Amino acid sequence: MDKGPISPISRVIRHALEEDLGPGDATTRATVAPDAFGEAILIAREALTLAGMAVFKQTFLEVDPTLAFSVDHKEGTVVPKGSTVCRVNGRLSSILSGERTALNFLQRMSGIATLTRQYVETIKGTHAKILDTRKTAPGLRWCDKYAVRTGGGHNHRFGLFDGILIKDNHIAAAGSISKAVSLAREGSAHTLRVEVEVEDLAGVKEACRAGADIILLDNMTPPEMKEAVDLINGSALVEASGGITLDTVFEIASTGVDFISVGALTHSPEAADFSLEITAVRKWKDKGVDETEGT
Repeated sequence: MDKGPISPISRVIRHALEEDLGPGDATTRATVAPDAFGEAILIAREALTLAGMAVFKQTFLEVDPTLAFSVDHKEGTVVPKGSTVCRVNGRLSSILSGERTALNFLQRMSGIATLTRQYVETIKGTHAKILDTRKTAPGLRWCDKYAVRTGGGHNHRFGLFDGILIKDNHIAAAGSISKAVSLAREGSAHTLRVEVEVEDLAGVKEACRAGADIILLDNMTPPEMKEAVDLINGSALVEASGGITLDTVFEIASTGVDFISVGALTHSPEAADFSLEITAVRKWKDKGVDETEGT
């Protein structure tokens, strides 16, 4: 059946389902009657920031477009532990076949959003913004970066095409920070901002002289960051990066940097804890309901 143009996220969902289902769900096929219908409820097993419900639903709809959903919590809200988040109604074989893949997306995305919210809340009162990085799960960058935004964070560049970030290896290849910035200005669209990663105050001074739009302070101590912010004095935006944790992020934000990029948001988030439980089973005949029982 032709479903029309495939969006990037639909392509990711279909690949994930193909990976899990293969030629079919052997267990469900053997144990669940094809005429069994019912309801499953999605429960939050911990307090979390909800992200990814659209992907959760679309995963099930790729399996069976007749499934119906009732969602009790809005995207981006903090869901209390034990809350019912969503109800899924329809053919039980479809619910069971799509369950794991749908939960995989939702648990990862909500885990990222929950962690991001913790960082954002921790630096409240400063003017710094929390950014993600390109350290995302392969194939899941759209999902990961969406989850960061849902948790209150901000996206750094999406890929290598929508921003210039001159790192140590680029500097080594070009010969110097100044040369790398000059080449970047000459060889790219004027709409792309040029960011330079530096490791010490000498690098900060050179990046300022070269006219960098953003200066990334890599693995500097908070006192060094404060001195760098004073040196830059508003001539460029300032980003901090490198091993930043919830224990250190407030001190770093207090140095006056504009952005704090945290790779851990997407490279090692803890999956949010959900469960999907069947609560009702209905068997249908051609002319209506034959049997209804709660489970």
